[in-house]
Amino acid sequence: MRKSRFGFCAVLILSLPSAAACAAPADGSAYQYAQGIRRGAPADVGMSSEGLGRIGPAMQELIDEGRTGGIMTLVARRGTIVHWEANGWRVVDEDPLEPNDVFRIYSMTKPITSTAIMILVEEGQLELDQPLSDVVPAFADVEVYDEGELRAPSRQITIRDLLRHTSGLTYGAFGNSEVDQMYRAAGIGVASTLDLEGTVAGIAAMPLLVDPGARWNYSVSTDVLGRVVEIVSGQTLDSFFQERIFDPLGMVDTGFQVPAGKLDRFTGVYSRRGDELVMSDSPTDGAFAKPPVWLSGGSGLTSTAMDYLRFSQMMLNEGELDGARILRPESVRAMRSNQLPDALIPIRLGGPISNSGFGLGFAVTVEGDDEGLFWWAGIASTYFWIDPVEDIVALAWTQYMPLGGVRIDPILRGIVYESLMEQNRLVPVGTP
Repeated sequence: MRKSRFGFCAVLILSLPSAAACAAPADGSAYQYAQGIRRGAPADVGMSSEGLGRIGPAMQELIDEGRTGGIMTLVARRGTIVHWEANGWRVVDEDPLEPNDVFRIYSMTKPITSTAIMILVEEGQLELDQPLSDVVPAFADVEVYDEGELRAPSRQITIRDLLRHTSGLTYGAFGNSEVDQMYRAAGIGVASTLDLEGTVAGIAAMPLLVDPGARWNYSVSTDVLGRVVEIVSGQTLDSFFQERIFDPLGMVDTGFQVPAGKLDRFTGVYSRRGDELVMSDSPTDGAFAKPPVWLSGGSGLTSTAMDYLRFSQMMLNEGELDGARILRPESVRAMRSNQLPDALIPIRLGGPISNSGFGLGFAVTVEGDDEGLFWWAGIASTYFWIDPVEDIVALAWTQYMPLGGVRIDPILRGIVYESLMEQNRLVPVGTP
């Protein structure tokens, strides 16, 4: 078992009325990941301490039932963390989970890649309705697979299509259409063995599932955007992320590989085999403990709760955090606003996702008592959501595959909204 760098206070400190309840070590290490993010009592931001106190037991119950190995939850309102807790295990029965352990965030990479694209749009190096083929010429000749025949698309794929998943591309992993089968046969998509340039070239050689703009279809679109970032900026995707997003925001633990010095904080991923939880990706010699085969803008990052909170708080603040401006307010508003026509709502991923449209990198709730939330998730069961109306960022992270196998996000949402003592919505979230 590793020696805790944070100590017992790390699990409790942000659930207590005051951060002063646990004294920091002389070297400040307990707080080095929390610079610029306030810690405070729930009552200070209109929330119930007793209500939020239900989160930990609810998550521990799932762990005790053998549903998953460990769960990290974090809630911040008005820029103040009011709950941050780890329950269960980093490695089951070997090492307890700590609040700032490193998780595979998979598709929660997509909002970061989308942010990189919007930076380039703001700088005038890209336009949202610009044809993709202007940047990646191989897409100029892409065709649509239509009832066994290939034909020209009704129009070209645009950068906006890629951001909102209306490109006509697919994933290969989440459907069984003939085009999905072609992706799998060619090794294109999540399981690519090529670098980013080669992967995108392979995607361009595949036919489209439908005409651009005709359907919302979850796809490798954001991976293509990662290559767009490289071509337009002249930097590798990891270098662009580091220089333009991670360093300005103080995201010190986010990257495409977990370095050797941080592997003792890296989580294991679990799946179910019969009645047992079994590790499906190791924190010591699994995929993210090694140099990446390719830089996936759609699913390639690992991160921590504090790092992703800093990114999310920047988005909630309309592009700025601690004096570092990443995007203009109007860009963030466009990203978190629905970009789909009514005919494509609700979006569908294995089934309809109720009341959800899609912006430029995020799912967006378009109606109902939680209208305005924007959010997404990663396939290993990491969830986040941002509520601009109630000024909330919340994270519910575990490491369990497949996504949906353990539903921690609905539990967290219910408790958080039931804990609001001061509400900005006329109709509180969850009201029948």
